[in-house]
Amino acid sequence: MKKIQILFKSMILATLLVAVACGGNQPKGDKAAVDYDKLTYPQLMEQASAEQVQAWYDCDSRLDEDEVAVRGKELKAQKKLICFDLDGTVTNHRTPMIPENKAVLDKLMANPKYKVIMVGAGNARRIFDQMGGYAIDIVANYGMQEATVVNGEFVEVRNDQCQVDRDFFLKTAQIVRDRYGFTEYTGESVEFHPAGMVTLGLLGSKAKTEDKLVFDPDKSKRRAIYKDVCELFKGYAVFIGGTTSFDITQIQYNKYDAVMNYAHKHGYTRDQVLFVGDDFGDGGGDSHIRLAGMDYIHITDFTKLPERMSFLY
Repeated sequence: MKKIQILFKSMILATLLVAVACGGNQPKGDKAAVDYDKLTYPQLMEQASAEQVQAWYDCDSRLDEDEVAVRGKELKAQKKLICFDLDGTVTNHRTPMIPENKAVLDKLMANPKYKVIMVGAGNARRIFDQMGGYAIDIVANYGMQEATVVNGEFVEVRNDQCQVDRDFFLKTAQIVRDRYGFTEYTGESVEFHPAGMVTLGLLGSKAKTEDKLVFDPDKSKRRAIYKDVCELFKGYAVFIGGTTSFDITQIQYNKYDAVMNYAHKHGYTRDQVLFVGDDFGDGGGDSHIRLAGMDYIHITDFTKLPERMSFLY
């Protein structure tokens, strides 16, 4: 009996230690002096202790089915700004919304308690078109663009333009190709987008769709070299994008800062935000959400979205 009591106490202590490591998702420091709710992702990483960053990395802020089952009522009361990724979350990749997922957005948007927005890696116009002109605010290109819909018409709210050092990107892209054997490609080695995002497509900008689909379906090839690519493009945000590419943006453009910029502008705090996406692994388009400790729902099958979001209805 005594051994059982000791074991039980040890289990409680272990649980408490994990809770302390993960609790609050806030960096250590004097909150009276520093408002961590207003720090950007780079500032969070700079001001958090190494232990806290590791705790975020290890513990995660994912709200899985079990946690939602326990905390559903609390989360429903707390969350007010619901942010959705598009491809792999609300839709299959580059396809229209299915009726069941449109119904999820309809239900949430019909509740005046919630503000529902899209936060995507792609272009705002592309998101609008893919959603069939659905009336919703859109934060796009990792936060470079913002748009809304007025009387069924697409309206651009903001479109940041960043200067790009083309020579640096072309030379650095060639280093990646030479180092890892991607010297043969079709079309351009690097794509320079109007807003300032840069895409390094390992098969080139004009590769055949069938070749792209079979190149790296589980992203393992790109994840294997991701840390080195980040080091080569140090000072930029690097994402594993699409089927063959790396997307590279100015450091301030990532989904965490995109969400928080929108939240601050519209009067929401971080605790009131819930992000819903599918790509939270290292290098994924949603990874900054996870690494900064924001609450999120991980969608592994876009057809299960209604089931996963039902606790908010």
